[in-house]
Amino acid sequence: MSPLGSFGGAGRVGATLLRHRMITATAGTATAVIVAGCAFAASASTSHANLVNAGDNKPLTHSSASPSAPARVAPLRLLSVSPASGAAGANGGGPITLTFSSALSPSTPLPSVSPKVSGSWQVSGATATFTPSAGFLPDTKVTLAIPAGMAGAAAAAGTLAKASSATFTTGTYSTLGLQQLLAKLGYLPLAFAASGAGAQASPASIAYAPPAGSFTFQPGYPGQLTSQWKAGQANMLDTGAIRAFESVEGITMDGVAGPQVWADLLTAAAKNQVNPNGYTYALASQYSPNESLKVWHNGKVILDTAANTGIPASPTADGTFPVYERLQFQVMKGTNPDGSKYADPVYWISYFNGGDAVHYFSRPGYGYYQSLGCVELPLTQAKYIWPYLTYGTLVTVTGPVA
Repeated sequence: MSPLGSFGGAGRVGATLLRHRMITATAGTATAVIVAGCAFAASASTSHANLVNAGDNKPLTHSSASPSAPARVAPLRLLSVSPASGAAGANGGGPITLTFSSALSPSTPLPSVSPKVSGSWQVSGATATFTPSAGFLPDTKVTLAIPAGMAGAAAAAGTLAKASSATFTTGTYSTLGLQQLLAKLGYLPLAFAASGAGAQASPASIAYAPPAGSFTFQPGYPGQLTSQWKAGQANMLDTGAIRAFESVEGITMDGVAGPQVWADLLTAAAKNQVNPNGYTYALASQYSPNESLKVWHNGKVILDTAANTGIPASPTADGTFPVYERLQFQVMKGTNPDGSKYADPVYWISYFNGGDAVHYFSRPGYGYYQSLGCVELPLTQAKYIWPYLTYGTLVTVTGPVA
């Protein structure tokens, strides 16, 4: 008999060999049996078996202990928002900061901000910060929409289970902030030095929450100007500076810091667009027979000349006023104190108070009460100083009429 005969014939034997091949090997007390690509391992010292699929090498059954349960995922929690939800009078130009319970993933969807303003987000660990470029308008309700599914950086951080939101209302722009920005751009005759971290504050943040620091006058200006300055309070220096800024920006000159002035000022400050005209101040002294006009530019005296001011019947009013109109030539018309009419050609004109202006008018001499309220100059001096007496330039008139 063939050694294979016990398997029931050559045909069946051949088929059986193709389908099944049994190899039995004995090594000590362990026996391994391989059948059709599946392995069974048995041991005399164990009573359980592991079934392994050769294709993916994953356990299909396990007759002993279950595998370790995965670590429980902790939910991601929003811990705080700054400005706080519900806050009023918030800094509309400052950063908005959200702090979570763990570090955020780089792919985390960030909150949305309404109303939309230009700015940028920065994520550092568990903190997400939005810094606006120009800030929100005053008295604006700002809403943060925090989406569900915000993921933590680590698996254990989990995700924010549900969407949430926070709101706050911005405050109003500060007079002190306005002064700091105007000084920064050279529209005031002062320099401002912020202390501490305030030196890094953005223009939008300064508008709402001006940093601590100190103002210093540029050297050379007289007390008639410096005595009018009030830090944090509206004053004539502010009015002149605003009018000068309005003229440079090409907007209506009213000397008032309205919405358009603030919008343009924040843009100019962000771009460091300084006053192209520098700072000029003029002082007219009515002490006949030595009446004079003295002019400072960027802290230096650039003109000191004899001048004429108004006669007692039509005096030049004392006070400080900003230049509001400039003309190279005009025929001035009006009524003399005796009731007669006049129509006089004049040149190099800078109006500062109603019908009062600094200008050239031909006279036999200067230094006396001769005009009907204007500050009259000789031709050469009037032509020279006119380019400096730009819009917003403050003109102070002082001294009694004899």
